[in-house]
Amino acid sequence: MQEEVKGDLEKEIKRVAEKFKNIAKEKEILIVSHFDTDGITSAAILLKALKRMDASFSFKIIKSLEKEFVYSLPKDKIIIFLDLASSSLNYLNDAGLTNIFIIDHHEVVQKIPENVEIINSELFEKQKISASGLVYLFCKELDPINKDSAKLAILGMIGDTLEKEIDSLNHGILEDADVIKKRGLLIYPSTRPLNRALEFSSNPYIPGVTGDVSGVVELLRESGINPENGKYKSLIELNQEEMERLVTSVTLRCHLEKQEKIVGDIYLIKIFNKLEDAREISAKINACSRLGDSYSALLFCLENSKVKKQVESIHVKYRQHIVSGLKYFNSCEKISGTGFVIINAKENIKETIIGTISSIVSNSPTYQEGTCLIGMSYSGEKNIKVSVRCVGNTNRNLRELLTRVVDEIGGEVGGHETACGATILKENEDEFIKLLKKNFEVEIIKI
Repeated sequence: MQEEVKGDLEKEIKRVAEKFKNIAKEKEILIVSHFDTDGITSAAILLKALKRMDASFSFKIIKSLEKEFVYSLPKDKIIIFLDLASSSLNYLNDAGLTNIFIIDHHEVVQKIPENVEIINSELFEKQKISASGLVYLFCKELDPINKDSAKLAILGMIGDTLEKEIDSLNHGILEDADVIKKRGLLIYPSTRPLNRALEFSSNPYIPGVTGDVSGVVELLRESGINPENGKYKSLIELNQEEMERLVTSVTLRCHLEKQEKIVGDIYLIKIFNKLEDAREISAKINACSRLGDSYSALLFCLENSKVKKQVESIHVKYRQHIVSGLKYFNSCEKISGTGFVIINAKENIKETIIGTISSIVSNSPTYQEGTCLIGMSYSGEKNIKVSVRCVGNTNRNLRELLTRVVDEIGGEVGGHETACGATILKENEDEFIKLLKKNFEVEIIKI
């Protein structure tokens, strides 16, 4: 693992931004960004900044950074990677590229090549900030006028579920974004009727309620919340007593001893001239990319009204995929052992959704704390997408464990210590499961 750099992350952002600004006037820029909410919002922030600089640029939104793609990149352009590339440094070293910039927050596991300028919070005492947060701070150094992109950084932060770890850098971004913050039950959207929010609630996943219309009605009746003129209130319209009753009912359904896991800060931002729940907007951006329309997600971030209805339609379809995916995940046969559960969904769950499903289940009361969940889904004709999550707080480095297995059979690994993924070949499916079980068993013996 790359050693942490002892120094000031903000000073490093300033230094790299100054270098980028000087050479951006001379060459065309290619932006390569990840396809999730954090990556899309990162790209949107930088696009706005480069337009203001009158720079010449193009962009690509990708699911993962593979060797062949890196080697195909143009040698004469400035390449700037957003929310990825920290685990592909060896490829970048050998690809013959001359001007490379990386703004990322994933673990750095290889030596940083001389042709790479990198802004990565993992190198600075592992500060908890999203890639979009780093891109925002970078663009604010390019020109303070880019402060108007702060709300996009907040959407990226929420997309990567970092809103519970607000440090000084994130706090500053929140202040720039002029966000309204309220305390309440963490189901979303908090601005829509409660019955709809509960029906599609995935984090928390509420047994007997999520995906079950009659279960929703029963929960609300139990909480003493009834429709008025045929319509339920939204979460932010509830009075304190109604909120307390609802929180109690959800706590009991989720079998939680404490309410802290389902109660927290709700962030409201203005987009398309309307106050919206930031979690819903983040989810809409994510839905577009997961269902293959990253371009619409990017235009949505830039508040292009022409794509608004399309994005909303995609989000409805995505939520239906999530509900059906959860039903399959909960009912299918599983490969279980001490401390782990493997769900090989094959073609039954989309490969772009398996990570989301794994995350939702890891935040549900279904499995014991400390259990590792490994979701597998077919990706095209040749590959399998793997997503690894852990139930509850743990000190286990899931990325390290996954890397040990993938190193033996071949493939690509990426992500964080607590939430990671891989792409492997279908022909190695059985061997992967066998090696994974073996590694978990070795871990248990060590413990």
